[in-house]
Amino acid sequence: MRRSLVSALLAMTTAAAAAAVPLVISASSAVPAAAASSQPYTWQNVAIGGGGFVDGVVFNQSQANVLYARTDIGGAYRWNQASGSWTPLLDWVGQSNWGWNGVASIATDPVNPNKVFAAVGMYTNSFDPNNGAILRSSDQGATWQSTTLPFKLGGNMPGRGMGERLVIDPNDDNILYLGAPNGNGLWRSTDGGVTWSQVTSFPNVGNYAPDPTDTSGYSSALEGDVWVAFDKATGTSGSPTKDIFVGVADLQNTVYESTDGGATWTRVAGQPTGFIAHHGVVDPANGLLYIATSNTGGPYDGSKGDVWKYNIATGAWTQISPILSSNSGDYFGYSGLAIDPEHPGTIMVTGYSSWWPDTFIYRSTDGGVTWKNLWNFTSYPNRADSYTLDPTSVPWLTFNTATAEPTESPKLGWMTEALAIDPFNSNRMMYGTGATLYGTNNLTNWDSGGTIAITPMVKGLEETSILSLISPPSGPPLLSGIGDINGFVHTSLTTVPAAMYSSPSFAASSLDFAELNPSDLIRTGTVNKTSNPNVNQIGFSTNGGTNWFQGQEPAGVTGGGTAAEAADASSTVWSTGGAGVFYSTSFGGSWTASTGLPTGALVASDRVNPKTFYGFSGGTFYVSTNGGAAFTATAATGLPASGNIFMKAMPGHAGDIWLAGGPGTSSGIWHSTNSGATFTKLSNVAAASNIGFGKAAPGQTYMALYTIGTIGGVQGIFRSDDAGATWIQINDSQHQWGNIGQAITGDPRVYGQVYVGTNGRGIIYGDPAGTVTPPPTTPPPTTPPPTTPPPTTPPPTSPPPTSPPPTSPTPTPTPTPTPTPTPTHTPTPTPTPTPTSTALACHVVYATQSQWVGGFTASVTINNTGSTVINGWTVTFTFPGDQKITSFWNSTTTQTGEAVTATNVSYNASISAGGNTAFGFQGTWNTSDSPPTSFSVNGTTCN
Repeated sequence: MRRSLVSALLAMTTAAAAAAVPLVISASSAVPAAAASSQPYTWQNVAIGGGGFVDGVVFNQSQANVLYARTDIGGAYRWNQASGSWTPLLDWVGQSNWGWNGVASIATDPVNPNKVFAAVGMYTNSFDPNNGAILRSSDQGATWQSTTLPFKLGGNMPGRGMGERLVIDPNDDNILYLGAPNGNGLWRSTDGGVTWSQVTSFPNVGNYAPDPTDTSGYSSALEGDVWVAFDKATGTSGSPTKDIFVGVADLQNTVYESTDGGATWTRVAGQPTGFIAHHGVVDPANGLLYIATSNTGGPYDGSKGDVWKYNIATGAWTQISPILSSNSGDYFGYSGLAIDPEHPGTIMVTGYSSWWPDTFIYRSTDGGVTWKNLWNFTSYPNRADSYTLDPTSVPWLTFNTATAEPTESPKLGWMTEALAIDPFNSNRMMYGTGATLYGTNNLTNWDSGGTIAITPMVKGLEETSILSLISPPSGPPLLSGIGDINGFVHTSLTTVPAAMYSSPSFAASSLDFAELNPSDLIRTGTVNKTSNPNVNQIGFSTNGGTNWFQGQEPAGVTGGGTAAEAADASSTVWSTGGAGVFYSTSFGGSWTASTGLPTGALVASDRVNPKTFYGFSGGTFYVSTNGGAAFTATAATGLPASGNIFMKAMPGHAGDIWLAGGPGTSSGIWHSTNSGATFTKLSNVAAASNIGFGKAAPGQTYMALYTIGTIGGVQGIFRSDDAGATWIQINDSQHQWGNIGQAITGDPRVYGQVYVGTNGRGIIYGDPAGTVTPPPTTPPPTTPPPTTPPPTTPPPTSPPPTSPPPTSPTPTPTPTPTPTPTPTHTPTPTPTPTPTSTALACHVVYATQSQWVGGFTASVTINNTGSTVINGWTVTFTFPGDQKITSFWNSTTTQTGEAVTATNVSYNASISAGGNTAFGFQGTWNTSDSPPTSFSVNGTTCN
């Protein structure tokens, strides 16, 4: 389903990256982004079992069991056949480029199955400040390189279920095409996805937008060129395919063709009008193009559609819809589309936008002449199914409902735009829904009149947006609030919950428990009262979440707001959306207006004194000592007046409050020990988005603190065992999870265990997996032997920098002409390298690997982007800050003032064409550790 932006997303201030910034990720050799200290952690998902929109499933066409899934906000995944589970591939995406967890398209190389590509970027409007990128991997997603595009991509924009936008030529895998949104047209790469240029001869950028009047830019964005399909039969191995089709979001002109390898393009004559082709698939054995169409771009809407096949040789179109758009029985559009490569006359389509009573899945074994639906009415409302659906592995998929014909529970799905048949196994089919990924392994039983067995095939694919988390000191270890699927009482971290919250049913944006009576729980959330007039926006439980009941609502409530439960559950304070602040002493049976606290204020309860509650709004802190009846402002100063703020009181310590958040780089952590009379801002935390508490460290009486923020110049997840005096980073460059910060809490029963809410990758929990390591004090050797690089030296495919790259780097020079930019997306001009006797072409990437007060380590990667070998290299650059190098490795390095010269050692003198090498150093700094931005290799500028 569609996810709403959490408030933390809107607070992001990261600048957009410029085009063509190479990034190399190495999952096997990540260097931790250490702060003052670091500690290795083991990270895994709390088991939920999907929960989000799976909008693409792609099988490799040349190797069995190589397949990938893409999601709108939760990254990409690779199938693990041995375990029957999915492996996440983009957990290294951090907060500086969080939008790359929106996967607009994914492509697996039909020539070399080790290669996989992803087109990433979450929003094309102002929600996401960064441009999109093409990620490429030669090891099935274990490590990645990237090329940033001069425009945005929209993995979570309208139309995201169409595709695939990114496709590889099945005869020549150096050639890739990308259909872009927002008027950016069709793009092509001829060097394996490294560089890209616009196909200026392609005539149509797409003119369809769901709502051109939407001022947010979300529904008014043009959906663009949405899929590419090759007719493999028109090419030979190693040579470009001649016949190529492109689908366009244009109701009158939706299919284009090139018969000369993309040099020229024409609108395919005789095509249907009034519809958008969501998917296009070529059957090269029979010379046919199939398209599935809808009168909108989806993924939610669409009231009419058709399925067509096009005879490529004769130019004849044939309408083969299971239900014709002209028939009154067609109230949905078609989208999911697949052919069986082992039996090309067998095709399948979905009626993706039929929400009631169920989605439609059709199958034909005669090229669309006749069709079978996976279910049919017998005598209304009864239906006969050609399938069984066993939700045992993900039982909450019933959505707390029982079968009431004609609606069965669980449903086959909705938003069913992803559909794929295994090219090596005609019995295996998978399809995505708005909540999960389903599949079957006995598909052909359907053809002989039998039933097929459908089950969730979503293990490991965790895609949810987490709104709130709490971990009580007794009872279940964790409770969650989750967008789209309400949230859960997690009695086990490794077992999928049996049921989501109900009575009342809403996504819990706020959760709390009574510290001294943890079985007393409250949750709030916003409800569409027009659709659900009898569902109130606050719920209570008195038995640890086993059962819930809804409280009453004061008049005028428009949203769930935040609520706090007294330490002994004697009263509840509810800061509602729209109606002000209220308190209740009857578990929501009735409410009385509180005084002294502004509408919309945050509220929290003291965890020791049942009569004390706290409030915060606009930089002012408030206290109530009479159970929430009245609040009084304190004299505390220096608190953030804006930004996303979280307020939590420390268990076991009366009057002990922590605030975290604030606007952008002015955010931080504030602490009070006197009920908010005064606060102290932690000077060792440069920025923070949230704070949580967990069990105290051995020998300590004060609970451990957990925060997501920037400490010692490094952005990450940190723990403090001494009330914030010192911090330990507990994540690393491979465990970032994009946009995090909306929810974090430690476990009060397990020291070191922490729960982190993500905006797309579900709930992550971590446990210590090693000892605490202080910042490096012993410099690495300056001349390591060739076969034993120092432990701190990354291999040639080095991990990404732990701090964002410069916001305006110069793009890598490429032989591909720079495309003509659109007026709103002007890329930095490509520089012309200074000619040298060796025609050297290069690109240098500087990455701060770790940083602490007064010290740092960094790596420099030299990329040979030319066509000749570099034999021997000298790199020169100037620090913009006052850094001083104290030790180095993989080079001989000297420094004069701020000027640095690094020369190769014997074992890394040669850099092959297209290859790279890296060196590194450790140093000190006093006032600035800003990275250099200009580099010279052998006298040639290589930025």
